[in-house]
Amino acid sequence: MNQILIKNVNIVNEGQTLKKDVLIKGEFIIAIAEKINVDTNVVTIINAKGKYLLPGMIDDQVHFREPGLTHKATIETESRAAVAGGITSFIEMPNTIPQATTQKLLEDKFSIAKKTAYANYSFMFGGTNDNLEELLKTDPKNVAAIKLFLGSSTGNMLVDNQEVLEKIFASTKMLIAVHCEDETTIQNNLKNYKEKYGDAIPIKYHPVIRSEEACYLSSSKAIKLAKKTGARLHIYHLSTAKETNLFTNKIPLKDKMITAEVCIHHLWFDDRDYEKKGTLIKWNPAVKTKNDKEELLKALLDDRIDIIATDHAPHTLEEKNQVYTKAPSGGPLVQHALLALLEMAKQHKISLEKIVEKACHNVAIMYKIEKRGYIKEGFYADLVLIDLDKPQTINKKNILYKCGWSPFEGTTFSSTILSTFVNGNLIYNQGKFNDKIKGKRLVFNR
Repeated sequence: MNQILIKNVNIVNEGQTLKKDVLIKGEFIIAIAEKINVDTNVVTIINAKGKYLLPGMIDDQVHFREPGLTHKATIETESRAAVAGGITSFIEMPNTIPQATTQKLLEDKFSIAKKTAYANYSFMFGGTNDNLEELLKTDPKNVAAIKLFLGSSTGNMLVDNQEVLEKIFASTKMLIAVHCEDETTIQNNLKNYKEKYGDAIPIKYHPVIRSEEACYLSSSKAIKLAKKTGARLHIYHLSTAKETNLFTNKIPLKDKMITAEVCIHHLWFDDRDYEKKGTLIKWNPAVKTKNDKEELLKALLDDRIDIIATDHAPHTLEEKNQVYTKAPSGGPLVQHALLALLEMAKQHKISLEKIVEKACHNVAIMYKIEKRGYIKEGFYADLVLIDLDKPQTINKKNILYKCGWSPFEGTTFSSTILSTFVNGNLIYNQGKFNDKIKGKRLVFNR
């Protein structure tokens, strides 16, 4: 059985950074100690002096576009980029073609991932106005959560029937993850700007169209309904300062019934960046003001916001470079999300320990993922080895996304991800991949 000893490494885990050795055997971490002695004939030794070892990120919100939209991305291409970015597990969204709104279509996606995913994987079941019976068949031990679009949906996934919505909230004990933007508010705003500009609305008005009001109205309604029904609610990608006040830090995460997430782009960009980046940073919800960005970080640090994710959602450059009303929202992020967080740590905006808490530990706690999210004996060896003092500049040559571009192009990050282990296997190392071994389906303690 494969054994690897990582020696003299700075382990970032459970609020501490400690210099230790880590021994991996097969899929699992079997020992962590200040000094581990082994038979060098049977154990591969990695001397990681001066380097940092983190649990692999668990990204609970990605769009890998397969099936049906594979000109943009595939599970294979994007999970490969994710592993290079230090993400060892992902949870993917149901709005593909066809949409994962039946148990069979959901399992079809699992079948694809089993053959092609470089990282560990799960998928969400998509709720609609008319599939409650099918939704209730979802296995809580083998499926991450239920996803509902309460705004900005694709296909027929907008759940706008209040009676149906209340039935879903009241009927399932599974975590319900929601995209919250009030569609009526957005459409009214869009109508006003189209009357003035036609389809060529200046991108700077995107956060005005997809406004603070639209976000807050939808988020507050979802929370009110969750409190009424006792549902387990998770609100994706907060983008406004106002929304952060809807959430509490008075309850331990394991006991929270209502949780929140912030994404990398809402922590990194603000509305001043539209002039340079244009529709490349067009997301739903929109990147908003500098104050929103700062307040989101504050809420993350004080635990009103529980986790960090990417909302990785690639489109081709040709698609993104269309006029405002035709340019789709979303962008690729999994390869560079951890690098951006490490850069924020270098800027003293967040600590390494807090990054690990929000991007690893808390995701595992929230979804009750078995034996992942920590560097612990008996846990899967999902690990990321990092050099905090090896700069790199993002450019076309080192981008791994199928779409071939990144909103971080031209950015120089101070750190480099050296190696990524998935289930004890060295899947990514110094720019090279092990293409023979695939990730595993996530299992949940429910």
